[in-house]
Amino acid sequence: MSINTQYDFVIVGSGMGGLTSALILSKNGYKVLVLEKNPQIGGALQVFSRDKCIFDTGVHYIGGLDKGENLYQLFKYLGIYDGLRLKSLDRDCFDLIRFEDGSSYKHGQGYDNFIKELVYSFPEEEIAIREFCDKMIEMCNYFPLYNINEQPVNSYFENPEILEIGAWDYVTSITKNAKLQKVLLGSGPLYAGDSKSTPLYVVALIMNSYIKGSYRLVDGGAQIAKQLVKNIRINGGEILKRKKVINAEYNDLGEIAMLICEDGSSYSGKRIISNMHPSITIDVFGKNKFRPAYRDRIQNLQNTVSSFMVYFSLRKNTFAYTNYNIYDYFAEDIWDTVDYDPLSWPQMLYTCTPASSKSDVYADSLCVMCYMSVSEVKEWENTFNTIASPIERGNSYEAFKKEKEELVIRKLELKNPGFRESIINVYSSTPLTYKDYLGTPDGSLYGVMKDFRNPISSVINTKTKIPNLYLTGQNIVFHGILGATIGAFVTCFNFVKYENLISEIKKANPEI
Repeated sequence: MSINTQYDFVIVGSGMGGLTSALILSKNGYKVLVLEKNPQIGGALQVFSRDKCIFDTGVHYIGGLDKGENLYQLFKYLGIYDGLRLKSLDRDCFDLIRFEDGSSYKHGQGYDNFIKELVYSFPEEEIAIREFCDKMIEMCNYFPLYNINEQPVNSYFENPEILEIGAWDYVTSITKNAKLQKVLLGSGPLYAGDSKSTPLYVVALIMNSYIKGSYRLVDGGAQIAKQLVKNIRINGGEILKRKKVINAEYNDLGEIAMLICEDGSSYSGKRIISNMHPSITIDVFGKNKFRPAYRDRIQNLQNTVSSFMVYFSLRKNTFAYTNYNIYDYFAEDIWDTVDYDPLSWPQMLYTCTPASSKSDVYADSLCVMCYMSVSEVKEWENTFNTIASPIERGNSYEAFKKEKEELVIRKLELKNPGFRESIINVYSSTPLTYKDYLGTPDGSLYGVMKDFRNPISSVINTKTKIPNLYLTGQNIVFHGILGATIGAFVTCFNFVKYENLISEIKKANPEI
């Protein structure tokens, strides 16, 4: 079946980057179509419901949403901010960093609070704490769109050396206090922090946003996708689900003339934007269409580690809601937990009680994330299981998950004695779940791994050598809701002038 409508843009994938790109372009008068392979829109914004609880698959809290901050301004321009139900995390503690020895430390919102809480715990380290904060702000100033700047003073384009600073190396250079080093980088699971590779700029871009406004989405992150979809349609855009793009036809100019979907339908657009992982994009659009050097570089890039997620539905009024996130460590070297020893797994737990409209006092659910290598599920690597294509992976896979769930519960009980009695049901997902639903190689948490030792290798341009194919999403600048949103704007600068778009963002925020 061929669809004759000619679109200005066809966007492959409805994750945050794809939907944001679609909305920006439709707001600017372009005829846009989004194709999504799953029956649910939103990529990592998707939620699922069990036992009358709503669980987020990927978005547990977001930053930069205080009035005037970067994501606040971008969401205002997109017209979605006012439709979101947000809950600000505690101002004096949005993240709690805890260690095996029983000690715990707070990350506060706003740099004044952030500094105050850490100086209280480390009074002799005030100079180092302030230097760390100053460095975070300085690094962020090298990324123009991050600060919604019309005329940036500095840019990482002119100062590429800032990409070559290692986060762990920097922190250990400003303080010899081993505990403070761990506390400053204790939210490493937000970016899969690794002492051997993670650049300081990644830490700065992410931590700065959370310090400047950390929020949970009440009853789940799918509301972001719903707001984006609503506004795309208001602006004349179209979105089709269950449309898995598997191939493309090309014209004599080497441009993509037609996208071919698994169900036999086809769609044409003057330009194509892929929100798929870059290596998957190459596979879908034909390896022979990309220069060998580019193809090999992209497909050999290392991706960040994956995760094992555990979702608990809880008995009514038995487990307190905590308006902050908890990072628990059960290993001495907290940034080596990415390359963990399977015999001592899990060495790290990220836990949060999702914000629910039902109660602010008690939690009806708990979400827990641990790092997990795809090698642990290699036995089932050739299986594929989604709601649209359900295939059971077998008893051995279910037994594997149950074993891992039990290990997580034991760790939780160390910090929350009696927790087991609060559990109604337990659900879990492995790297294979994320590989199948999100189409990320190895179920990677955050896509391509950034490496300060070779920063140029992971630089991915929005333009490709296929004349009308462009890329968007979390691999363009950095990951997460903010990163994917900024990546979408960067992609759209190819079609809408930077100055004009920045001006429109400012107009949407007249009170700032």
